Amino acid sequence: MSTVSTSGVHVPSGPGPDPFRYGWRYVKRVGPDGEETLDQIPLSLEDVLFPEMGDFIVQTDAHNSDLTYLKDVFKARLAGQATTVVVSDCRVDWNLPGVRPLGPDIAVFADVERHRDWATLDVAAEGARPLLVVEVTSLDTRQNDVGKKVDFYYRAGIPLYVVADVLEEDDFERRLELIVYRHTADGYERIRPDERGWIWLEPIGVWLGIAPEARLGYDRLACFDPETGEEIGDYTAISQALEAEARARAEAETRAALAEARAQAEAETRARAEARIRALEAELKRLGNGPPGD
Repeated sequence: MSTVSTSGVHVPSGPGPDPFRYGWRYVKRVGPDGEETLDQIPLSLEDVLFPEMGDFIVQTDAHNSDLTYLKDVFKARLAGQATTVVVSDCRVDWNLPGVRPLGPDIAVFADVERHRDWATLDVAAEGARPLLVVEVTSLDTRQNDVGKKVDFYYRAGIPLYVVADVLEEDDFERRLELIVYRHTADGYERIRPDERGWIWLEPIGVWLGIAPEARLGYDRLACFDPETGEEIGDYTAISQALEAEARARAEAETRAALAEARAQAEAETRARAEARIRALEAELKRLGNGPPGD
């Protein structure tokens, strides 16, 4: 039997930083009596940079929504490329000397022959070729994404590194800025968004920008179709659009069926009237009077 304990962690009762603000991991400890205890250990900023399997890293709902959206859009756009994979919050061993595996928010790789359920994706072992990394910062941990990871990802040969930097975030407000690095022989070159605030994601074939969240209005990430310029909706938006299209199609089919039924009924009414007229004319002729004008 095992129990969970936080007895070794000082949790302040008053104002002060929450020791679990980054997240936590469980570490097994066996007591002198042989009883197993899972100690809940708060994560440090370095732990967030180099996560372990099973770590719980605290994220906001908006952060998680951005990652879900990007992963879904990227996978849909790359669906026809069998050896290209998109992973999210998966440990990646970039095979950099002295650097433990990182946990990029979104990473895209080509030349992966077999898609596995990775706990840690070993780039060299898989023969993977990195195409793109996207990190969405959090206020408490952004220094990892805009600091050490810039060096790590350049050394790992990431051609395009995108940081969705959270400048301000609370229960009511969220402001984002896109920071984009392109790999060159002399280091990362920072790319500025265009006049729309968009950047071109060549590996995916979409534009990436910032748009207001529909209900609350805070900044969120959005992808845009290169041909139409229209926003690529998330699962909810696409589901609603498909449902609306299905309803419109069903209503159109119902209207067409009703129109056809009315036309058929009118044709049958005319046919019966014409048949009745012919019958009356025939009856008049039989009686020897003939129709008027004969």
